[in-house]
Amino acid sequence: MARFQRMTAVDAEASPPSESKTFKAAWSDLVRGFFQHELWLQLGWQDIKQRYRRSVLGPLWITIATGVMAIALGLLYSVLFKIPVAEFLPHVTVGLIMWNFISGAMKEGSDIFIDNEGLIKQLPSALSVHCYRLVWKQTLFLAHNMVIWVILMLVFPRNLGWQVLLAFPALGLLVLNGVWVSMFFGIVATRYRDVSPLLEALTQLLFYVTPIVWTTQTLHEQGGAVSSRAKIAELNPLYHYMEVVRAPLIGAPVHAYNWVVVICCTVAGLLLALVAMRQWRFRVSYWV
Repeated sequence: MARFQRMTAVDAEASPPSESKTFKAAWSDLVRGFFQHELWLQLGWQDIKQRYRRSVLGPLWITIATGVMAIALGLLYSVLFKIPVAEFLPHVTVGLIMWNFISGAMKEGSDIFIDNEGLIKQLPSALSVHCYRLVWKQTLFLAHNMVIWVILMLVFPRNLGWQVLLAFPALGLLVLNGVWVSMFFGIVATRYRDVSPLLEALTQLLFYVTPIVWTTQTLHEQGGAVSSRAKIAELNPLYHYMEVVRAPLIGAPVHAYNWVVVICCTVAGLLLALVAMRQWRFRVSYWV
């Protein structure tokens, strides 16, 4: 009898009142978590300090590692594709910087609730706090890596013009997407633990099919069937995310349709995250 009562109590806790399974409640979690900024700002900064504890260079290792990778890939593929280094190296570098943010939000986002099991069970805060914490940490990494872009612009000067200002709203969209990506994949991967390793493999595949170390312009210039493959490559949404940020930063033409695709994907992603939160937000603490 006592065992039955305990099971009934657990079931009652696991079945929240019907008003919590609404889009209003899901949106309220996102808003409440955002206004708990003192918490996730401090936790995100603490994550970086803990990661580079007792290190002499500290977070500069992020910049060094990204810079070395960008130079190696830029020099190698500029020779293979016969593209001038001054033109290709900024393309690869900015692409890698943006990719580190995107892949970090996807891979670490899938484990965000599992890794914070203790805080979720003990700290009375909005679930979205942990997503904001991850995105804040990835934004700090991004800021460190942008030093490489500044150095490249000094070494290979470009006439950026006013369009460079478009990078700011583009980065804002990228950060906003980081929130819904970490929230959605975090919830799904907490329930289905096979999602995390699957997502890691998928992220690796996406790196190769996204124009980071290659360009669609090169494919267009070759013409024929190769040119048609470039159009197929543009079906990849990550291509458009790359372009809205990279084009203003390297002085390349900015196309309106890239922005349209990114904005549409952002709205669709936020709706998808809200649906996941509406259905399963209250169960995360039982799944971790």
